[in-house]
Amino acid sequence: METPPSRRQPTLDEVAQLAGVSRSAASRAINNTQHVSRAKREAVERAVKELGYVPNPSARALVTNRVGAVVLALSTDDPTLFADAFFAQVMLGISSALERADLSLTLVLAGSLDGPARLRQILRSRRADGIMLMNLHGDDPLTRLAEQTAVPVVFGGRPLDGEPRWYVDTDNRGGARLATEHLIATGHRRIATITGPLDMDVARTRHRGYQEAMALAGLPADRVEHGDFTERGGAQAMTRLLAAHPDLDAVFAASDNMAAGALRVLRAHGRSVPDQVGVVGFDDLATAQHTDPQLTTVHQPIHALGQEMARMLVALLAGEQPTALILPTHLVTRASTRPL
Repeated sequence: METPPSRRQPTLDEVAQLAGVSRSAASRAINNTQHVSRAKREAVERAVKELGYVPNPSARALVTNRVGAVVLALSTDDPTLFADAFFAQVMLGISSALERADLSLTLVLAGSLDGPARLRQILRSRRADGIMLMNLHGDDPLTRLAEQTAVPVVFGGRPLDGEPRWYVDTDNRGGARLATEHLIATGHRRIATITGPLDMDVARTRHRGYQEAMALAGLPADRVEHGDFTERGGAQAMTRLLAAHPDLDAVFAASDNMAAGALRVLRAHGRSVPDQVGVVGFDDLATAQHTDPQLTTVHQPIHALGQEMARMLVALLAGEQPTALILPTHLVTRASTRPL
């Protein structure tokens, strides 16, 4: 029995003929360049779909001077970060937006000593059309790299110092105020907080929101311990808080993971939640619905954070000039705080 011949791939000339346009117009439409009318672009899109035409990646790169790939660089050397529920949702959002734009994604853990050099090599060798940066700490070398590179850079969250032109962030300050105001409104007065690492803008901004809410209520904001956004870090910080401030009656933890650790320690110390201590987290991860009791938390649109980062980068690659974006937050009340 003979093997049937493989189906021949349609050519660009055939696409142009079916669309009734010139070969150059078909190429410009497929590569999303300028100077193509809407009618011609739509005709080419119909022809591509009907024929099943797939652009040759190498030829496309020559025409557009692009490689069809972008980088997500995280300032960490810990590969377990990708297993974290927060980053998993961010990745889903990024992937969904890049898939629609026909862009591939390269992940780089750039927190090691040679991490920035590896990322710089990717850019020098033209293996990426743009970069997304996340998880920046302090005077991060990735921030300086972003200032030096010629390709577009989008930040996921602002760096600690300065404000880049293109970034997507959530309303961390407003969300932290909402959390603290909720604890105040439900009768708590001796409210502690567990911050994230204070060499990160997200941690400092959430701490600032807590401080503002406490100041407006005329309450001291001096019951503070620092964590690292992990459950273990939250448990350790909660242990220190109980030792230093045994009279505390509420805790705002700057992440759900840290709040889960705090709940575990409070239960081990015989503190009833929410009757004796109210607890609020930040993120609204699935974790918040599986703690005991279920966690009141600040919802941030994590999937949308990743999606909007990728959309912003795609817009920059298309020659557009998007503006920085702050995504809204809102409070989700559950059993770890008293009802209003």
